[in-house]
Amino acid sequence: MSEIKCQCGHTNPFGTVLCEKCGRPQTEEAKESTLVDMRYEGSARRSQTYNKSIIDRIWNFFSSVKIGISIIVAVLTTSAIGTMFPQKMYVAAQTDAEYLAYYERLYGFAGTLYYKLGFYDMYSSWWFKILIGMLCTSIIIASIDRVIPLYKSLKLQRTKRHPSFMKRQRVYGAGKVSDVEDSFVKAEKKLKELKYKVKVEDGAILAEKNRFARWGPYVNHTGLIIFFFGILLHGIPGFYVDEAMWLREGETRSIPGAPGYYLKNNKFILENYTKEDAGEVFETALDRVGMIAKNYQTDVSLYKKDKDGLPGQSEKLEFQKDYSIIVNKPLTFDGYSVFQMDYRLDELSAMTFQLTEKSTEKSLGEFTVDLVTPERVYDLGNGATVELKNYFPDYNGVEDGVPVSKSPIPNNPAFIFKMITPAKTDGEMSFVAIRQTLETEVNEYKVNFVSAETRDISGLTIRKDKTLYILILGGIIFMIGVTQGAYWNHRRIWVQKSEDDEMLIAAHTNKNWFYLKKEIDIVKDYANLPIYEDREDSDSQLDDQEGDFK
Repeated sequence: MSEIKCQCGHTNPFGTVLCEKCGRPQTEEAKESTLVDMRYEGSARRSQTYNKSIIDRIWNFFSSVKIGISIIVAVLTTSAIGTMFPQKMYVAAQTDAEYLAYYERLYGFAGTLYYKLGFYDMYSSWWFKILIGMLCTSIIIASIDRVIPLYKSLKLQRTKRHPSFMKRQRVYGAGKVSDVEDSFVKAEKKLKELKYKVKVEDGAILAEKNRFARWGPYVNHTGLIIFFFGILLHGIPGFYVDEAMWLREGETRSIPGAPGYYLKNNKFILENYTKEDAGEVFETALDRVGMIAKNYQTDVSLYKKDKDGLPGQSEKLEFQKDYSIIVNKPLTFDGYSVFQMDYRLDELSAMTFQLTEKSTEKSLGEFTVDLVTPERVYDLGNGATVELKNYFPDYNGVEDGVPVSKSPIPNNPAFIFKMITPAKTDGEMSFVAIRQTLETEVNEYKVNFVSAETRDISGLTIRKDKTLYILILGGIIFMIGVTQGAYWNHRRIWVQKSEDDEMLIAAHTNKNWFYLKKEIDIVKDYANLPIYEDREDSDSQLDDQEGDFK
């Protein structure tokens, strides 16, 4: 790209709006405008300068504010959709089939679509992480695209500016004064008293205050980048764990997200308030709801896989410790925390049946079906056996002539048994469910329900977060940037002597023009400077100042 040579002799990069040395407008648009754009001091931004290679196009794409806002809208929209139904961590399920069954049962087609599109585990999904990555990229590129020219222009800004630069400021004034030198010296003195950093050069004054306020948005962006970087680290194994675990009494399972560790549920304990110990506070509530939990906890044993154990092998486990997990009193180990979050009472764990001859009511024996890991064949002795041909943990009727189960959880178990006896070696088929028995033909034998065993389930949450301090650091830096940009404003005042012995005064700030004009009024009255005009409130300001001057 060709460079731009200003009338003052300074060579500017292509895309420069205002000369870096004297401030003259360099583009036709800037020359025709009444006010000059001071956001980046007229310096050339890379996105407005280069557009040749694929890298340039990618840079220009992500540096666009419109693209950045579109990505933010996409992140907010998907986040809102993710709150429509519970995320997977709040669902009492352990396998993909259980999750699908949960959303389908409670929310129908919308729940199925919600699951299949990945919204049920949205914040860990690859596409949500890509959105966050694109947002980080947009923030980084947009910041670099703007902060570098802004830094160069402020670092290298000249004290003396061309009159065309002064005239295109929002606040500008010019006129004769009685004593130019005296006004110049007094203006310098008063500006220093107002805590401005003053530079004097060749009959010109540049007074500047609170330049650091201009970096507030970029400090914000730095904090956001660090914060989003911490979020992206959640996807790297070992940095962040937030898993749900449903553990039945007596069950030993590997802890999700904590490789090599196992947890055994020794016992679940639930204590409820009674009217005697609840007092007046809960007495009314007890009458209304009937039960209020006073305490619930899970007594567990923590194990660690033996160093010589094979992956997936749970026999060789080293005992670590026993612990009672209570609400707000988690089990902690190796940077992990296991919290008591929920519970389910009286889940069916086993059912006992009896094989009986119908005509004589004679029992051929009993057998117990484990509802979590049922066996296929039950030998009752004396030549009698029962085969479990099919099992429906959560029986939901018949569809197209075939029994179906809503979920793998044994909420409403049903079975298809084949009964083999010495008298019926070919066997007889029977469908058995709670309060229901169906036979395909008239059988001589039947399976009777005898008893059921139940157990409680503890809902646990496993958490580990190595990114917490990164997120806190990003949040602190972000708030520093907010404070920096909100409570301070960058102010500049130019005072110059013209060639025809006039005094020129101009000023600019990124916000709070009212306070800037108050300070200009103090300097103007003290140094007898000419009347200035606020281009965006010209009538009222000029009238007030002319009245004061008279």
